[in-house]
Amino acid sequence: MRLMLRFTIPVEKGNEAAADGSLADAIKDLVEQLNPEAAYFHLQDGMRAGTIYFQESDQARMAVINEPLFAKLNAAIDIQPAVSLDELTGKL
Repeated sequence: MRLMLRFTIPVEKGNEAAADGSLADAIKDLVEQLNPEAAYFHLQDGMRAGTIYFQESDQARMAVINEPLFAKLNAAIDIQPAVSLDELTGKL
């Protein structure tokens, strides 16, 4: 199943993590773990944010995926299913 993971990082924690290098490490680890179709990094409501599209069939892995973002970056996380236009219109 294709999932969309969106996260935001509080400004203060994001600044600390950027300064000590742990922000780049956490994002790199996440991208390597998920092997995403696409990964975008942007601002949302004045905070560092990301949107990552990836495939995952094991729901039990959600804790493994989320926990480093919670622990290392104090991130708020939202994960939900995402479908392509072809999937939505049944053209697959």
